[in-house]
Amino acid sequence: TTPSRAALFHPSPPPAPQPPSPRSPPSELPAHNPPPPPNHGGPRRRAWWRPRRRARRVRPRLRARRARGPWRAPRRSSWPPPGGGEVGARHQARPPRQGGPRFTKMEELYLHSLPIKEHQIVEQLCPGLKDEVMKITPVQKQTRAGQRTRFKAFVVVGDSNGHVGLGVKCAKEVATAIRGAIILAKLSIVPVRRGYWGNKIGLPHTVPCKVTGKCGSVTVRMVPAPRGSGIVAARVPKKVLQFAGIDDVFTSSRGSTKTLGNFVKATFDCLMKTYGFLTPDFWRETTFTKAPYQEFTDILAKPTKALMLDAPAEKIEA
Repeated sequence: TTPSRAALFHPSPPPAPQPPSPRSPPSELPAHNPPPPPNHGGPRRRAWWRPRRRARRVRPRLRARRARGPWRAPRRSSWPPPGGGEVGARHQARPPRQGGPRFTKMEELYLHSLPIKEHQIVEQLCPGLKDEVMKITPVQKQTRAGQRTRFKAFVVVGDSNGHVGLGVKCAKEVATAIRGAIILAKLSIVPVRRGYWGNKIGLPHTVPCKVTGKCGSVTVRMVPAPRGSGIVAARVPKKVLQFAGIDDVFTSSRGSTKTLGNFVKATFDCLMKTYGFLTPDFWRETTFTKAPYQEFTDILAKPTKALMLDAPAEKIEA
């Protein structure tokens, strides 16, 4: 229908807004989109089809430390010192103060259970050390970039006079692994007790008693043997026993002896236990002496210039 002429020139006012009913949706939201449920302080709701993304932010200090890489001490000079110079105080087998005791044998360190922190000390106290590489085997580690291959070296050192050590080192290069294994073997050198099979005639030539060593599934058992029997053992334990200075012994092994690493460790553990059995000749009364660090407490307590290098100048003069 066509509106009248009066309605065109005199439009009627708009209708007054009516209050929304309680069942109808609010005017600002469409009827087909209901309001979200209330969230009382809980986590924000996420659609199940949207993947969860977390921002991996590295802290500035951690980023700087990663950029610098691991801390490494400065490389020391070659040993022995070039030009035939004197051995520094750092490498002497004595406490780091002037006037302390000077050791001449490894037994003095074993008597007081003093730790050996540098392999040069062992070289000075045991000048006749020999070393031999028992095995070099490649080992691998699976990484995201592929397999990382390194080399693992087993080295035995000894002086054929009651001292033997075992070192195991893994490195990227064969030469580095061997060098590190030799150093670790010297630091882990232990005394080996020797005894007799029957009458105590001559020098000790065999193990003092029956001993058993174990590593993994490998078990090595040593039995004293009469003089002239020789070392009745496989190739791996025979070499270790020769470095230890044992001439006659019967051995028995069981387990996965083809695993050379466990085989040589079981033999080394067997030799370590020779001093763990209290035989009647050790029953006599022991004379206890003071440890070097306890005997020379007054000397060690005195400050030296080496301790005050980082102090201010006025303290050094005082």
